[in-house]
Amino acid sequence: MSILEMKVPSPGESITEVEIASWLVKDGDYVEKDQPIAEVDSDKATLELPAEQSGVITLKAEEGEVVQVGQVVCLIDMDAAKPAGEAAPKAENAEAPQAEQKVVEKPAIVQEAQKEEKTTATSYATGTPSPAAKKILDEKGIPAAQVSGTGKDGRITKDDAQTAQVAAMGTPSSTGGSRGSNTTKLSVLRRKIAARLVSVKNETAMLTTFNEVDMSEIFRIRKQYKEEFAAKHGVGLGFMSFFTKAVTRALQMYPDVNASIDGDYKINYDFCDISIAVSGPKGLMVPVLRNAENMTFRGVEANIKDLADKVRTGKITVDEMTGGTFTVTNGGTFGSMMSTPIINPPQSAILGMHNILQRPMAVDGQVVIRPMMYVALSYDHRIIDGKESVGFLVAVKEAIDNPVEFLMNGDERKALEL
Repeated sequence: MSILEMKVPSPGESITEVEIASWLVKDGDYVEKDQPIAEVDSDKATLELPAEQSGVITLKAEEGEVVQVGQVVCLIDMDAAKPAGEAAPKAENAEAPQAEQKVVEKPAIVQEAQKEEKTTATSYATGTPSPAAKKILDEKGIPAAQVSGTGKDGRITKDDAQTAQVAAMGTPSSTGGSRGSNTTKLSVLRRKIAARLVSVKNETAMLTTFNEVDMSEIFRIRKQYKEEFAAKHGVGLGFMSFFTKAVTRALQMYPDVNASIDGDYKINYDFCDISIAVSGPKGLMVPVLRNAENMTFRGVEANIKDLADKVRTGKITVDEMTGGTFTVTNGGTFGSMMSTPIINPPQSAILGMHNILQRPMAVDGQVVIRPMMYVALSYDHRIIDGKESVGFLVAVKEAIDNPVEFLMNGDERKALEL
């Protein structure tokens, strides 16, 4: 008999470990070649792992386990016959990274070892702790019966034991309500985001400056042209294209905002790769618009729609989120009125958009109602001075207040390619 060792492929440069987010098959299942068998989380994205050959699968890693790139995570017995009447699902993602394979002969001693493994695994099922977990629980004085296992068949893993806590003491609630709690392990992506956010606060001299923009003209343009724009280009005319073009214009006026620090050196870029923050099922991700300074309104909207769809469906690649010289994030979609966005390293600045409110404004000595938005620029004061940061935000404001003059060269139909 021959078996195939499936190893964790490299999701991208600098990534050395991933987490088994979920197995899409069970131990002992028959799988078809290229069938997705697992989802793995890296610190940048979630990827599917396809079966390299057809056969019966033996899982060698648990859900939630962190494994190294190149580590064997399952075996496939390629000589096993397909069960009669079983139709395994076909692959849905032919472009998923290919796992390394190694075909080896399966001697009788291996068969015996696998039988022993299965027997041992069974003994840990239904809430029984593994030896390592039992030791930790004993040290904490926590009975195994009080711990919910996340391993196969309810097995209590080492991570379960490490996160388990002694039941809270004290006066019970007078209302008789629930006093329970639930502890879950953060995903690799969420842990990486947390570490990056803390490092930004600790390693940069971050300041935030604020301004407000009048959205009246953008509202007028969108109302006047949105149907014609969508019919011709197949995408909607949103706010992000106006803000992206306003940002690229301001970055060319204030190049230090489009720079980064590398040790004792400052790197200025002659291109504007704009990271757009998108909320997905795995957390906040920032796909990149490459050379956004050369994009039209249609180009920005089409690229943002494509990248956002990939984030929300889990199809975004590491390359599509790598790089970026400046970030735009829109907390207004969730109702935020004002915030101080955190810089996305190694970038040096980020623009935060917020919700739009009808507010009374003084215009030419008269009080009028205008749709207004607060905008915030967080920046690294180590390389961006107050003059540049304020000037940058003023440049964004004038472009949003008067997009026809500053973003459309006085011809809105031509700029929208209508």
